[in-house]
Amino acid sequence: QVQLVESGGGFFQAGGSLRLSCAVSGRTGSSYAMGWFRQAPGKERAFVAAITWSGGTTYYADSVKGRFTVSRDSAKNMVYLQMNSLKPEDTAVYSCAGRYYSVASYYTPQSYAYWGQGTQVTVSS
Repeated sequence: QVQLVESGGGFFQAGGSLRLSCAVSGRTGSSYAMGWFRQAPGKERAFVAAITWSGGTTYYADSVKGRFTVSRDSAKNMVYLQMNSLKPEDTAVYSCAGRYYSVASYYTPQSYAYWGQGTQVTVSS
C-alpha cells in the first residue's frame, strides 16, 4: 500500500509561484511513477505532470509546459510540483497520484492506483 499526502496549496496572485509537495509512504520501487492531476470546478480531472521514480523522466501537459516542473527526492520519498507564472486558469484542486508499471499512458488518471486527498490552489488575477 502507498499513502500520499499533498501540501502547499493556498491563494496566490497571477504571475506568482508556489511549490506543491507530496509525501509518499509505503512501498514504491523502480517501476513506480508519480503524477500530478488537477480538477477545476465543473471540469474533469486533468493530467498536469508525471515523473518516473527511478530515472526521473518527466512528462507535462501542454498547458503547463515551460511553467511547471515536477521533481522527486527519492531519499526523502517526496514529489514536488514547482508552479511558476501562475494563471487564473491554474485554479483547481491538485492531487498527486501513484502507480506501478502500466502500459497505459501517464496521462490517464485511471492508470494510477493511489491518490492523495488533494490541495486547493486558487490564483487571482
